Amino acid sequence: MRTSLHHGCFQALSILAAATLLSFTAMAADPGTPFPDASALSDQRAGSVLIYNLYSSSAANPIAENTRINITNTSETAMIAVHLFFIDGSTCSPADNFICLTANQTMTLNASEFDPGTMGYIVAVAVDPGTGCPVKHNFLIGDAYIKMAEGFQANLGAEAVTAVDLSGLGCDAGSSTATLTFNGAQYGRLPMVLAVDSVPSIQDGNATLLVINNPSGDFSTAANPVGIVFGILYSQLEVPFSFTFDRSDRCQVKERLTDRFPRTAPRFTNIVPAGTTGWMKFWSVSNQPLTGAMINLNRNAATVATAYNQGHNLHKLTLFPSAAITIPVFPANCR
Repeated sequence: MRTSLHHGCFQALSILAAATLLSFTAMAADPGTPFPDASALSDQRAGSVLIYNLYSSSAANPIAENTRINITNTSETAMIAVHLFFIDGSTCSPADNFICLTANQTMTLNASEFDPGTMGYIVAVAVDPGTGCPVKHNFLIGDAYIKMAEGFQANLGAEAVTAVDLSGLGCDAGSSTATLTFNGAQYGRLPMVLAVDSVPSIQDGNATLLVINNPSGDFSTAANPVGIVFGILYSQLEVPFSFTFDRSDRCQVKERLTDRFPRTAPRFTNIVPAGTTGWMKFWSVSNQPLTGAMINLNRNAATVATAYNQGHNLHKLTLFPSAAITIPVFPANCR
């Protein structure tokens, strides 16, 4: 009797295990409908190009200022090489490196180890390991944890851009460069008009850091500058006040919102006085695409219920018609 019972239990367990295996096999692919390839840039999806809006590190004191850069290959089956471009926000000069990710692999990099003493943004491009040519691999996601000596801290998701159709890219083993076109046909489009949905008052102890990038240009020589920006700051009563500033000498803007920046009439503290908030939108009149982020620091956050820290990427209101990034092409040497 005990032998028969044991045999029956074994059969039942075998059937249960087989059913579980079949269920797991059926769910091996992620359920649901994938995002369409032609959708625009977003920090909530996977893509073939990632834009990290801010990274920084201190060569002298990385404990006080550093960035932890994370990147993940969500593909269940394919490995990929990723060409990383570290763009200096002040000089627009690029530095590059490769990482190689197997299927389902994630990797973490510290800016102090890769590019110490630099502040800027990062562009990660999925490429063929053998040729270095860009490829369609809409499986990359990432984010960056940032801490700055001034006290600003945030976790910013990488903005993903999808590859749509790279058949006309014209890159092969003999190519020295490749141009990625963000026009909705080859790659998804980049933003044009950005918005900060809530601007807190300086008079309530807030320090708001605004970061704006121009993720375009020839990354074998220099990224494009931000150029001339026009914007509108709205008070809590929906009253608009326009402003402009010129950053034709740099490809990243990193400024605190104060009575000096952006220059409005009347000044910022009159438009957003204590106890109120405003919002703003802006774009490049120099005909450039823009991405960006905001980080808020309030040193009273530990003692005041209405004081908060942290940040997020900026909202996108419209899309830029067509922008391009040219990258150098050479093998990634993945092993």
